[in-house]
Amino acid sequence: MTDGAVTEAARQHVLVAADKFKGSLTAVQVAERVRAGLRHVVPGVDVEALPVADGGDGTVAAAVAAGFERREVRVTGPLGEPVTAAFALRDGTAVVEMAEASGLSLLPDGVLAPLTATTYGSGELLRAALDAGARTIVFGVGGSATTDGGAGMLAALGARLLDASGEPVGPGGGGLRDLATADLSGLDPRLPDVDVVLASDVDNPLTGPKGAPAVFGPQKGASPEDVAVLDAALSHYAKVLENAIGPRAAEAAASPGAGGAGGIGYGALVGLGASFRPGIELMLDILGFTEALDRATLVITGEGSLDEQTLHGKAPAGVAAAARAAGIEVVAVCGRLALPPEALGRAGIRRAYALTELEPDPARCMAEAGPLLERAAANIARDFLR
Repeated sequence: MTDGAVTEAARQHVLVAADKFKGSLTAVQVAERVRAGLRHVVPGVDVEALPVADGGDGTVAAAVAAGFERREVRVTGPLGEPVTAAFALRDGTAVVEMAEASGLSLLPDGVLAPLTATTYGSGELLRAALDAGARTIVFGVGGSATTDGGAGMLAALGARLLDASGEPVGPGGGGLRDLATADLSGLDPRLPDVDVVLASDVDNPLTGPKGAPAVFGPQKGASPEDVAVLDAALSHYAKVLENAIGPRAAEAAASPGAGGAGGIGYGALVGLGASFRPGIELMLDILGFTEALDRATLVITGEGSLDEQTLHGKAPAGVAAAARAAGIEVVAVCGRLALPPEALGRAGIRRAYALTELEPDPARCMAEAGPLLERAAANIARDFLR
């Protein structure tokens, strides 16, 4: 590269707006590795890191990286044991990630609890955000261990969900089979004065063939029999809530996002008065992506696997759509690439750089993701920063 080319490349402003590589690198680490790889080839290039998330696990970390304050609190984990969870706070806006309290990652290795895992701790986390003075709560849902329709969350916030004996129903979606009456009048009185926005990357309804148990239950350990039990229990839950509060309970069950994170989206819609918004759109606003994009000449996005799911509301698709609308070129990094060039092009991604192209063995690829990502970023610099 000539001195003139170096000077020209150094004038470029690269925005790294990538999600985590699940199981290998956090979104913050992805940005750090990409920056290092770019600067190995073009030492003077200006690189801005804006880790992103779509509402699932990693959402609080992305907010903290963008300048939010991290707050920690002890809450009830998905199996009923105490865990330390965090939310993010800035200027009266709290970013609450349900996976921090009720996530699949909190379960011990080899332990799954599809019928009994609870979202109670997510309700405690929301209450902590209220105690901290939040006036707007961005409630990111995804990565859950639970399929309880948000019943545990509502109970933690003051709802009474009782069986025929007048006792609280058991934890998890399985416990909802015994639900006889629901009383939401005891929900935290601060909720009506707070703007709760449900940030999700899925638009599934609560139940049915595209509902939470059928689509997401198996990844939480649900057998076909468990899926049937959970679907019937959540349908019963929605019916009891309809008897308690009227038709809006049934409307919420069919609404986009109700099936998010094992149906906690439904609990937020029906009990917290939440509004639904695609997670990546909301998070890009919260993180200041538009302002960062104004400074960029190239955007690098990505996640662990670029596949069909990416095209349906995942972070790289949202980043690429916004950048394309602004006329900024986008390339992507990923661990695994399962999209053809034409699909990438339709999504607004010029080219994708997969770590498996550098190391085909999946186990070694994940173990060495950091150094491999630096090599991929160096290739991006050679291809796009000359």
